Amino acid sequence: MLTVEDINVYYGAIHAIKGISLDVPDGEIVALIGSNGAGKSTTLRTISGLMKPKTGKILYEGHDIAGVPAHKIVGMGLCQVPEGRHVFANMTVLENLELGAYLRKDKDGIAKDMDDVFKKFPRLLERKDQLSGTLSGGEQQMLAMGRALMSRPKLLLLDEPSMGLAPLLVKEIFNIIKEINESGTTVLLVEQNANMALSIADKAYVLETGRITLSGTAKELASSEAVRKAYLGG
Repeated sequence: MLTVEDINVYYGAIHAIKGISLDVPDGEIVALIGSNGAGKSTTLRTISGLMKPKTGKILYEGHDIAGVPAHKIVGMGLCQVPEGRHVFANMTVLENLELGAYLRKDKDGIAKDMDDVFKKFPRLLERKDQLSGTLSGGEQQMLAMGRALMSRPKLLLLDEPSMGLAPLLVKEIFNIIKEINESGTTVLLVEQNANMALSIADKAYVLETGRITLSGTAKELASSEAVRKAYLGG
């Protein structure tokens, strides 16, 4: 579904992404793990059109989308849930979800997807008229994911969904990511919590200082000594 070929990305003079290539097969969960500052978020921002690679290709369903504006990429079925959630704090939960569907015109489909989001995240239904800025961190993460689902994505990019959440909530969020995938959405997951990421992923890549240093099935990486020492606490 997505193939990134040898992309190089710069912040001014800083060479942030150094020739990385990766594949996200249709229907799978692919995890991108690595420590803080490794370039994981930059990779996602480049795929979703918020940054432009200096060189390389980003092929989504066979089309090179490198340099395509972000809103057009969303319209093609590729949507990102940003790190830090970024809900619209002064708008209600319902208004945030409606914004997720801003490119769509199919009222019946939007209503059905709204029901689906409320089934996945019952807490959002309870708080639908509440201002999003008053939600807890976990509820805001659910809202950010629900808002992305309202665009009906074929490929969902998730940037650090567990960040700042209590362990019980992390488990809940990861169960929902699995559920989203099982209902037909392909997922590219960026996550510092390598244990959780590898427990639900099909395949994974390790990113270190802008380069991919390891790749394989999630099982292979979970049992790799180098990965265990660096990311899995021994």
